Order: sequence, then C-alpha cells, then structure tokens
Amino acid sequence: MLAHQAELSLSRALRLRRTDCLALTGAGGKTNAMFALARQLAPPVFLTTTTHLAVEQAQLADRHLILRSAADWPFDDVPPEVLLFTADERSPGRLGGLDDVALERVRSEAIRRQAPLLIEADGSRRLPLKAPAEHEPAIPDFANHVVVTAGLSGLDKPLDEANVHRVGRFAELAGIQPGERITIDALARVLLHPQGGLKGIPAQARRVVLLNQADTAPLQSQAQRLAERLLPAYQAVVITSMHNGEREPSLQLTRAKDCTVFSVTEAVAGVVLAAGAAERFKSPKQMLDWHGEPLVRRVARIALKAGLDPVVVVTGAHSAQVEAALQDLLRHEIRLKLVYNPDWRQGQGTSVRTGVLALPPECGAAIMLLVDQPQTPLSLLHALREAHSASLAPIIAPLVQGERANPVLFDRDTFGELARLEGEQGGRALFKRFTPLWLPWLDHNQALDIDTPEDYQRLLSLYSIQSDQRL
Repeated sequence: MLAHQAELSLSRALRLRRTDCLALTGAGGKTNAMFALARQLAPPVFLTTTTHLAVEQAQLADRHLILRSAADWPFDDVPPEVLLFTADERSPGRLGGLDDVALERVRSEAIRRQAPLLIEADGSRRLPLKAPAEHEPAIPDFANHVVVTAGLSGLDKPLDEANVHRVGRFAELAGIQPGERITIDALARVLLHPQGGLKGIPAQARRVVLLNQADTAPLQSQAQRLAERLLPAYQAVVITSMHNGEREPSLQLTRAKDCTVFSVTEAVAGVVLAAGAAERFKSPKQMLDWHGEPLVRRVARIALKAGLDPVVVVTGAHSAQVEAALQDLLRHEIRLKLVYNPDWRQGQGTSVRTGVLALPPECGAAIMLLVDQPQTPLSLLHALREAHSASLAPIIAPLVQGERANPVLFDRDTFGELARLEGEQGGRALFKRFTPLWLPWLDHNQALDIDTPEDYQRLLSLYSIQSDQRL
C-alpha cells in the first residue's frame, strides 16, 4: 500500500483496545468523540457519564438504560449494541451521572464481557474550550485512557463566554485577560497546566489530547504546531474534524462514523544500529570519516536534528571507540542514549532487539537507522514521520526504483515482534507478518550502503561537503 492510500480511524488513532476504559474530558467534541468512537468498535460498547448528559444526546446510543442502583442491572445476556447507562434526569433536560457503586457495576460487567467502557467525565456547555472547576474532572481511578478534548474553533477568538466555559479560570491558567485573543500559546498553557488539561488524570492512564474542529487547512496547521508543544506531557495528540461546523452532536454523524482523523503526533524514536564488527571491511565502519566526523556521529546527529526522541545508539564491537566519538553529543543532548548489545556477534536481529527494549513506553514508533548510510537526508526522516502520523501503519519503508530501502519505521504495534528477533534477519523478518506502507523515494542513492572500501569511496564522491550540508 502506498502512503497516500492510508486511512486512519479514531479508534486506531487512540490505540483503543477492547478491554480499555477511556474517560473523555475538556470541550469542543467530547460527546461527538465518544459516540463516533463507539460506532467504530465491535459491540457491545458501554457508555456512561460521571457528571451529566443532555437528554437528547442519549438517543445517540442504541439503547439508553437508567441505573438507579448497582442491583438494577437489566441484562442476563448483553445485546451487541452501543449501550448508554445513566442515572435519572436530575434537572430539566439533564441526565445524572452514575454514583460510584453503580459505576463499579458497569465497569465489572464491561470487564466480564470484554467490552470497551467510554466515560464522559465533565461538562462544557457545548463550547469549544473550557477550564475545569474545582470538582472536575470526575475521572475514575480505574480509567487507563484519558482523552482531553479542545475545540479549535475557539482559537483566535476572544476569551469570553461565547467561546469558553469558565472564562475566569481559563484566563488564570492561560496567563491572559478576559476579552484577549486566545492564541496557540494560551491554549497550550491551559492544556499543559496541572490544574488544566492534566488535572485529575490517573497516574497509570495513557494521556491523549484530541484537537477537534480542524475544519480548515489553517486550523490544521495551527493544530500541528500546538501538538508539538504538548509532547511529552501527553503520549499522543490527535487532530480531527467531527462536527461539520456544528457544535451539537449529530445522530447522522455518529451513526455514519463521519470522523476525519488528520494526524496523530507521537514520540518517534531513532535506533542507530552500530554494533557490527565490519569484518568484510577490515576496519570499524562506525568510525569512518564522513566530511570531518565519524559515520556514527553523523547518523546520530541527523536523527537528533530530525526530532527523533530518544535516539538510541546500539553498540557492540568497537563500543569504546563509538562512545568516544559521541561524547560531545552525549554531554549536550539528553535525547541521545547508548546501549550495549552483548550478543552482537549473533547478528543484526539482536541489535534491533536491544534497541527496542531500551525504548520508553510512550514511543509511538521507531526508525531503524544503519550506521553505514550517512547520506540519509533529513527530508526522508521527516517524510517517514509524517506518513506514520497520517496512518499509524505498522511498517513504513522507502521504495527506491521499486526496491525496498532504508531506513525503516516500525510502529509500536510491532515492538513485541522486534523484541524477539534473533540472528541476522533483523527487521525485514516482519515484512511478511505486517502489511508495509511504501513511501516512494526518488533519490536512488538512498539504496546505497557501505560494504566495501570501494562503496565508501563511491559514496564520498557522490556527496561533496557542500551537497552533504544540504541534507
């Protein structure tokens, strides 16, 4: 499959599993997101609220059930439907949230049926932006996913009651005055504040920001800039459009799964494979000079410049020399890590395994970089990241004149397989188990690597100092 053919669903973008409990907070699309997500999952799907829900929104479920107590469970056999559980109507037009005992009953039934549980955990008066009150959000301790929503239609608008729920509190967290324009910086401060977007999130929960209402190209661009600000406080930032210009949840929208996911921003790591002995080359390839710096330093530096985080250099043979070559980068760059592969003699697969096992759990993907490909340009690394952001494809590889080339990006869904690799095969073993996304690449030099001294001299001659500096 080519990169432009990829499609991404909201459930995939959130990496939701059937056994997950997901709580939604914030403003600008919580209810739309909850019901659109429910329609993408295999039923049964359990929905509820810990605060309140508008009566008319209950019709978005296949079945709405009032639970007055934990003993009020209505099913012997749960039907394969989207099921909404709430308390009675507490005020005109507003359904109440479940108490703790009833909520625990819904949770236990969801676990027993292996059904996803989606919880709306605060209110926003259907405005694009909000700040939480003292009692909000009401996120259960057992939630293992939290999605903080924000409506991009509030950007560049005045901070007033037409755009923001709890104007005074939002102003305090954002560091601006009521009536001032809501900028990207202001919204970022609210979403990153421990009493703002991060408030009340259980320590074990995966944290995601959903930037909704990205209905125009300028808003999508602003959302992308905002997304880069929000990592690593959040594990992912998802940019979507779900309301088609309407603030009200749409029955047609949630039933038709009409949700466009533009991108998912996650941390993408770099793994530099630099453990080999280069026996055929007769000298350490890692230390070959590339216009004034060793190959290993060159590749690590390009990975860092591309924004990969962390960049893990796997060493083995010649580890002391490799570490010495990277000392200046290690002193100044906290993203750069060295990890030693004691099994390097057994083949490249063990280095891939070592690198993957050294990655932090929040990594969404990793790009495997070969130390003998110093010509890899920044543009290719950016293209791999962008293709992954738009698809979350399990494997993304350059396609040069119809042939697979390096470097290759592997999604986190493949990490378990990569961590079991042995011997010489390396990551290419996974191409038969996962469907790769091919990224057409026009520079045929990207297919080259350094196996012999002749290869090294040829590559040096192809990339002068001036042309290399443009990479």
